[in-house]
Amino acid sequence: MITKAIKQGLTLAVVMSFLVGCSSSDNKGTETATTGTAVTDTSSSEATLSNVVYFDFDQYALTAESRAVLLAHADKLKGASVAVRLEGHADERGSREYNMALGEKRANAVRDFLVTQGVNGSSLEVVSFGEEQPAATGSDEASWSQNRRVEVKY
Repeated sequence: MITKAIKQGLTLAVVMSFLVGCSSSDNKGTETATTGTAVTDTSSSEATLSNVVYFDFDQYALTAESRAVLLAHADKLKGASVAVRLEGHADERGSREYNMALGEKRANAVRDFLVTQGVNGSSLEVVSFGEEQPAATGSDEASWSQNRRVEVKY
């Protein structure tokens, strides 16, 4: 339990450090959300912005870490006329119907947060793939943790 808290704190520190660097150059229970798959941010020459937010098993509430990443997306999207697709995913556990609903709840949580930050809701499309498009194959925690996600696609 303490190890998880330390890991979350370190991850938050890294994300916040990244956001500070970028700014100078241009519900259900508790969950751990982390970031992954960095993509080039086309609004600046060298900055990168994670386009994936991960969730714990059977969770869809945003944590401070996921909010920090989404704040950067919100800053990029405010006033922009770009369509964004929020793709919700789940791991293979649970029924197909349940996982489709969970993926949608995750994508809606991201959408709702972005809208509260001033992003035009009509530019955000929510789609759930449930367990149908896994990022990792395998039936273990390492694979499942990569599959519980929302991808922000420009």
